[in-house]
Amino acid sequence: MTGTIIDQPDTTLTDAVKSDVPQSAVRRRCTGEALVAWTLAGPALLLLIVLCFLPVLAVLIIAFTDWQFGAGTLSFVGLSNFREIFADDQFRASLANTAIYVMIVVPGTVTLGLAIALLIESGKSLRAFYRAVHFLPFMATLAAMAIAWEALLHPTIGLVNQSLSSLGLPTANWLRDENTVLPVLAIIGIWQNLGFAMVLFLAGLKSIPQDLYDAADIDGADRWLDRLRTVTLPMLGPVSMFVVIIVALRAFETFDTVQILTQGGPGYASSTLLFMLYRESFEYLRTGYGAAVSVVFLLIVVALSLIQARVMDKRVHYQ
Repeated sequence: MTGTIIDQPDTTLTDAVKSDVPQSAVRRRCTGEALVAWTLAGPALLLLIVLCFLPVLAVLIIAFTDWQFGAGTLSFVGLSNFREIFADDQFRASLANTAIYVMIVVPGTVTLGLAIALLIESGKSLRAFYRAVHFLPFMATLAAMAIAWEALLHPTIGLVNQSLSSLGLPTANWLRDENTVLPVLAIIGIWQNLGFAMVLFLAGLKSIPQDLYDAADIDGADRWLDRLRTVTLPMLGPVSMFVVIIVALRAFETFDTVQILTQGGPGYASSTLLFMLYRESFEYLRTGYGAAVSVVFLLIVVALSLIQARVMDKRVHYQ
């Protein structure tokens, strides 16, 4: 019979070394490391508190008051502002418009961004040019681009209606028609966020190992649709989840195009939650009511983002 000798760790020397180190020295070292850590992280933590948490706390407090912007006094009104919100026709219309806008912009941006990224990645020439052209709307000043869109969509001299008229197709007053204004704003939103989604998908495509495509070819997935379904889309799961969440947040925060192009009209047809928040707080000076809208808006965005992340995370394949 052959015996097996198992080496046991010799803790005698370690214990002796530990016993030679005074506990006070160990505590001083830990205290010094903690002090260095707080010194390095302290400024960032202070800025985070001042710029993020304190404003949120201030808005939450103001939401329970009747304070008007510029007024020197205020009164506590409890939940009165919140009850008024849910009874307000403008709030219900703005909430519905925001939901419709997000449901158009997010799928459209993600689908087109992925398609353009795949087309650019499959080509061999002018890749940098195509990337720059599609990314330009995301980098450009949205106010200037909104004015350009206003000229394009002009009901009489706009290029869109002129082109439709030359083709014998019906025209419309795109930004003053209740049936067309929200889809048009959603198309502008897709156009604005398309380059951002494309760049992220291009980065994700670059990170997919070529070995996986070679293995898919060996297994018989040699057509582009099979490769897309079995390799590309599963490996783009984390990138897709990030793109969906970020684009959804940007869609919820749309304000510039509404303010410049439609001012929420006609009626409430293009009013969004962020535009309503701005109008109530800074045009009508009902700051307490606007703060209550801010709280409701924040709760909706955070809840939907968490649900979205939790649902999508179960379908994501991580490397």
